[in-house]
Amino acid sequence: MFRNLYVPVINKPVKASLKPMQEVGVILLSALLVAAGLNLFLIPHQLLSGGVTGVASIIGYVTGWNISIVYFLLNVPLILWGWKAVGRRYIVLSCISVVSTTWFMAIIPIIQVTKDPILGAVFGGIISAAGIGASLRVGGSTGGFDILGSIVTRKRDVPMGNILFLMNGLVILALGFFRSWDLALCSMLSTYIKGKVVDMIHVGHIKLTCFIITKDKDKMLCQLRKLHHGITCIHSEGGYSEQKNYTLMTVTTRYELAAVRKTVIETDPTAFINIVQSTEIVGRFARPKL
Repeated sequence: MFRNLYVPVINKPVKASLKPMQEVGVILLSALLVAAGLNLFLIPHQLLSGGVTGVASIIGYVTGWNISIVYFLLNVPLILWGWKAVGRRYIVLSCISVVSTTWFMAIIPIIQVTKDPILGAVFGGIISAAGIGASLRVGGSTGGFDILGSIVTRKRDVPMGNILFLMNGLVILALGFFRSWDLALCSMLSTYIKGKVVDMIHVGHIKLTCFIITKDKDKMLCQLRKLHHGITCIHSEGGYSEQKNYTLMTVTTRYELAAVRKTVIETDPTAFINIVQSTEIVGRFARPKL
């Protein structure tokens, strides 16, 4: 009997990620977007973006303290908690984001780009969300409630945008009591838009089931094992050709789909792939480490 050449299991998983310097570059860009959304659209109208930024803004509006400094101080305990609950790499990127956001908020002047608070809420939410989503996409965060949301999504398949909208809504209610309900409602609009945009960019919670039909089962398994998700092998047969083949089923995330697709095509260019979105996953599912 000949030994199978493709059976060794790869212990080190392959990640579809950027190089470290590229990740830091994305984090810096996301920090710039968050700071620009705040200083150019939200803060001039005394609107909130929600989260720790919103808490810092309320404190700043009421006391006159520097919002960027309050934002930094409020993030410190959350970062320490996230170091244990989420992971070192995630927190290091989050620290870079928090420090750079604080710096950008200090150097970007607070200018009222638009006189309409509704337009300020809409575009402030979109720009801030683009920064938050980009940071989450590379495995970091902008600090604050993003860390809490990441802890929850590590355990549950809940959209990050929904978590942020819920937590941010509680902060915005406080704005209604302290300042004005008109400002609170505009801030709620901004938060809702931000949640939707974040979910469009941060797609790690969306689960996909890939059905891969191939004749090179062993070779395909060897390559797919480099990814950290389980694989189910099914003996199948072509309906027209009546040729024997194998159907490999694996569940992945939308963010990791590009790595799976590339692996399959490079391993067997004649393979057939059917990708469907999974409504719910029950049981063991390996979530990528941050």
